[in-house]
Amino acid sequence: MLLGSIEAGGTKFVCAVGDETYHVKQQIQYPTTTPEETLQKAIDFFKQFSDLQAISIASFGPIEIRRDAEMYGYITDTPKAGWSQTNFLGLLKAAFDLPIYWTTDVNGSAYGEYVLAAQTGHRLNALTYYTIGTGVGAGTVLGGTFVGTLGHPEVGHVRLKRHPDDLAFKGICPYHGDCLEGLVAGPTFEARTGQKGQDIPLTDHVWDIMTYYVAQAALQTTLHIRPQRIVFGGGVVSEGFLKKVRHEFAALMNDYQDVGQLTDYMTMPLAKNNGSATIGNFALAYREVKNKHQN
Repeated sequence: MLLGSIEAGGTKFVCAVGDETYHVKQQIQYPTTTPEETLQKAIDFFKQFSDLQAISIASFGPIEIRRDAEMYGYITDTPKAGWSQTNFLGLLKAAFDLPIYWTTDVNGSAYGEYVLAAQTGHRLNALTYYTIGTGVGAGTVLGGTFVGTLGHPEVGHVRLKRHPDDLAFKGICPYHGDCLEGLVAGPTFEARTGQKGQDIPLTDHVWDIMTYYVAQAALQTTLHIRPQRIVFGGGVVSEGFLKKVRHEFAALMNDYQDVGQLTDYMTMPLAKNNGSATIGNFALAYREVKNKHQN
């Protein structure tokens, strides 16, 4: 059985075809340009596979996920230039007479980590996935379904206590300035220091500032949702950075609640090369096929 995956990011698209065991058969990656050009490349890729059974899309946002909403399937008021009010799902449905699942990029990644954990013998009831890269967001799987009914969570825009050494930095979010995304997304390194994050050693104090904010976000998630695991992915995250986040998280929690071993609770993705969303999409597309046959 062939299943399709679109991981739609603000910087790049990753389109893949795989099977119900979540193995990639073929994959392409290309830059995110205009909606017309970018989505046509995805359509052309999947048109090669006549026996494709379903597609799942995990998209950057904000997106409309309410099935009864007039703009269901749209990317809505996004800061990504040229993409606001794009009928993403509608264009794909016009091209393919197939079940197509529609969700956020971080939901797709969360679901990928959820199914991979089950494959390794850890059947988790609740898992949260954070991506920290060009943008910041989080998705949560709770009992096999995603958190969010009125809309999808916008965890990248929660407000935080400012680090005392970072008060002069205004943040880069065009909507809120110093929300989580405005303070820890990848471009904040250049905004603060003039250097890209990968060029700044972990011993630099800017990483302590970033750690303070990410640990606060993890603390909020822990106290609000009480997931069994929080996974951190995205270009900003490394094992060294996550080690610093765990240390700061423990200091902020101050033994108030027990989450077990922090190395088991706050982890890097099980999927290699930030491929969690592709795995999640295969699983969600397969679920769509099974639902179609049951109905």
